[in-house]
Amino acid sequence: MQDKINEIEKSIDDAVKDVESSKTLQEIKMRFLGKTGEISALMKNMREVPPEQRPSMGKLLNALREWTEERFNAIEKRIKEFELKRRYSEEKIDVTLPAKVTDDGAYHPNTLIRRELISIFSGMGFEVFEGPEIENDYYNFTALNTPADHPARDMQDTFYISSDLLLRTQTSAGQIRVMENKKPPIKILSPGKVYRSDDDATHSPMFSQMEGLVVDKSITLCDLKGMLDEFAKKIFGAGVKTRLRPSYFPFTEPSVEVDVSCFECGGSGCRLCKGTGWIEVLGAGMVNRHVLEGCGIDPDIYSGFAFGMGIERIAMLKYGINNMKLLFEGDTRFSKQFKG
Repeated sequence: MQDKINEIEKSIDDAVKDVESSKTLQEIKMRFLGKTGEISALMKNMREVPPEQRPSMGKLLNALREWTEERFNAIEKRIKEFELKRRYSEEKIDVTLPAKVTDDGAYHPNTLIRRELISIFSGMGFEVFEGPEIENDYYNFTALNTPADHPARDMQDTFYISSDLLLRTQTSAGQIRVMENKKPPIKILSPGKVYRSDDDATHSPMFSQMEGLVVDKSITLCDLKGMLDEFAKKIFGAGVKTRLRPSYFPFTEPSVEVDVSCFECGGSGCRLCKGTGWIEVLGAGMVNRHVLEGCGIDPDIYSGFAFGMGIERIAMLKYGINNMKLLFEGDTRFSKQFKG
């Protein structure tokens, strides 16, 4: 037994001779003192030792265990001191070094325009309503007076999820939800993402719209014109004017396209306005009687106007962005050009 003990002590000395980490020391410690370690195995074998030899054998094994624990504790203390000094050395901070420079971030042009538009219209008394991006056919088309054979319903223009569910093509769907659940007066702004099967330099399959709706007694086209004049001055500059051109939308009658005088050339003609002096910015009109009736609002008592604009289009015009793809590429160098 004494020979076995001497062998174990030599094995321990050899094993810990070059140890430099607490992890390695712990592995060696478990090899000898763990539940399945060499010393533990000797103690378990005490049952096989004759009873008269057990006291002396037990004394030798206990002495071995105490010596081993003291050996490991001393080495562990030394290693911890070494590791602590090394950590202090690696983590020390030179307070005389210059600070690391972190680049300032910037809001995306869409975010800047969205916030600016919400601020402008909130100042006119509009509340913000955001409807679901997955809509059913009724709210996206039928309730907005869109005929069953209208081209907008075609598969090549609309992303259908099922025969009745689709990715909304316009935030106007949210206006129907509001009118169904709220009695006039109504004055809401509905921003959000919309989806259409369209993709080129000025169009994207996903883009952002902002719709507005006002319903009350005695609302006229003049109210719409006055509100749009105020909007144009605040977003494009004090000298900007608006004009209305006849158009057609299923959910408004009469319908108009809204132009603003070119804020680049002052109306004299340039590349931005294609020499016309005017820039188209949005569509609008008086809410169709059938739409009001479908929402339970009496069109003989109440009238209203609605308007809708593409946030990307406003951003492109205001910031001089010539390709819509730049708004979706996620290049931080692009966003850093715009500061709120």
